[in-house]
Amino acid sequence: MSLLVKICGITTEEAVSAAITAGADAIGLVFHGPSPRNIEPLRAAALTATVAASVLRVAVTLHPSQALVDRVLAEFEPDVWQSDADDFLGLVLPPTIAHWPVWRSGDSPAGAPPPRLLFEAAFSGAGAKADWSAAAALAKRCGLILGGGLTVANVGAAIAAVRPYGVDVSSGVERAPGIKDPAMIRAFIEAARAADRRIST
Repeated sequence: MSLLVKICGITTEEAVSAAITAGADAIGLVFHGPSPRNIEPLRAAALTATVAASVLRVAVTLHPSQALVDRVLAEFEPDVWQSDADDFLGLVLPPTIAHWPVWRSGDSPAGAPPPRLLFEAAFSGAGAKADWSAAAALAKRCGLILGGGLTVANVGAAIAAVRPYGVDVSSGVERAPGIKDPAMIRAFIEAARAADRRIST
């Protein structure tokens, strides 16, 4: 199975177009007020209105209230909900929406991992690198999507070291906080695909 590539924190039509044209498998829309990538649910719906059904629309939150979740769901239809693992314990979500719990370097929940998770640095969206050694061990037990400090320059090494199910990038393809660079998006996806081909042969 080919590597899943997610471009997260999309805020513009330009970024959506670049991600889809370059072959992204998932796009992340952030609903978290303090983030420079935060957008309104109606804006997320407009940005993804013409995106093919084969591309996953991921709602990304951090410790959201149920009121925020309900507002997002009233105006936007995600395929996946991504939030810290403990957040899901208190949230009510439709059964049709897949869960991508976030596990973080140095603070992973106890017990068996879920079938799919996103492994991140201690803080999201700041370019901090995740613990690749811990991620590699975990990737042997589940479908791990690696985030945290990935860039065009290091995604190949990350894929070789971790052997993840997928990779997730946000600040690593931005020209300014919250503003994606189409050329960087294309270069990141090309580098990730090339690395995946190398380890698959």
